[in-house]
Amino acid sequence: MSTRPRLTRSIPFWGLVVVSLATVAGGWFITTDKIASMTSTLTDGTATGVDVYVGQSMAQLGGILIGAGIVGILLSLGIAALSTLRPHAPVEVVEPIDWDSEADTTGAVSTDAQPAVAAEPAEKVDAPVASR
Repeated sequence: MSTRPRLTRSIPFWGLVVVSLATVAGGWFITTDKIASMTSTLTDGTATGVDVYVGQSMAQLGGILIGAGIVGILLSLGIAALSTLRPHAPVEVVEPIDWDSEADTTGAVSTDAQPAVAAEPAEKVDAPVASR
């Protein structure tokens, strides 16, 4: 059975989130920029046909981008919610070790080792002391 990585480590999921947020931000920028430009030129009386008609189309494109970004964010939230319902890989339960039982000696360490021998003290050597 193949296991999937957790959602927090999924590159496509985070790609969807980042692209959706960037789409919302880009659409917001286009919309506010074009509406501000149209408002200033219309109130000044210097608006041309290009400012008015193209500005409306660009503002509409910005609104569409905002909507597409919101749909992407909602999709990522839905994917995150559905990922909690997915069964994870089963956890292998390890039985606790019974330290009192000596029946299992397959990997036991031999206790027949010899006791440590005390080292004899080294002989004292009279070395000349250098004077300073």
